[in-house]
Amino acid sequence: MTSLSKHARIAGFLYILASAVGFLRLIYIPSALIVHGNAAATVNNISTHEFVFRLGVVSYLLAGALWLFVPLALYRLLKGVNQTLAVLMVILGSLMQVPLFFANTANDVAALLFVRGADFLSVFEKPQREALAMLFLNLHHQLDLANMMFAGLWLLPFGMLVYRSRFLPRWLGVWLMLACVPYLGLCFSGFLFPGSEDKIFTFGQPLMLAEVATMLWLVIMGVKEQRMAAAARSL
Repeated sequence: MTSLSKHARIAGFLYILASAVGFLRLIYIPSALIVHGNAAATVNNISTHEFVFRLGVVSYLLAGALWLFVPLALYRLLKGVNQTLAVLMVILGSLMQVPLFFANTANDVAALLFVRGADFLSVFEKPQREALAMLFLNLHHQLDLANMMFAGLWLLPFGMLVYRSRFLPRWLGVWLMLACVPYLGLCFSGFLFPGSEDKIFTFGQPLMLAEVATMLWLVIMGVKEQRMAAAARSL
């Protein structure tokens, strides 16, 4: 196994790990605990499953921390293809996204405080606390939508690097660049046409699966020696 293949598998493993850790807060909790348009039901769900919600907060933090290393690992793999694109990939994929993960945790913590009804919040009636908890959960969602901008844009330099690399399939690079579209669609539609995100997510799934295909390819296939040799002969 070459050092480049090792870099590919490390990057793929980190990619999978960060995505799996973030699943609880990004996918499970919104679908299982949050009832859109019903603050009382949402607060009741969180109160009943408080530990699960807290695990979601922790998983969100861990996913953000792990995401610092995913673009860096990909940078180490792809920097030889094009240094400028590789740096842009790290900026859009890590430096712009990770701070929003950590800032967004404050919205979940605030929502949990209103759910629990701490003593210093006794000035608020129960319906008011439920409404405020829902407000902060909605703010969390809005910041996630804003972060979709960078979740999409970083795939452009990433896809271009994969396409130009010659040691990874070009179709993966094209697929990654196309995956930018549904992420940007989620961001813009969420603010322009609230409530349309689920439709965009459903229709965008075939393109968004490009990231799943890429991380699996990196872990399972790595870098093919014959492709590296062919690339070297073409230079």
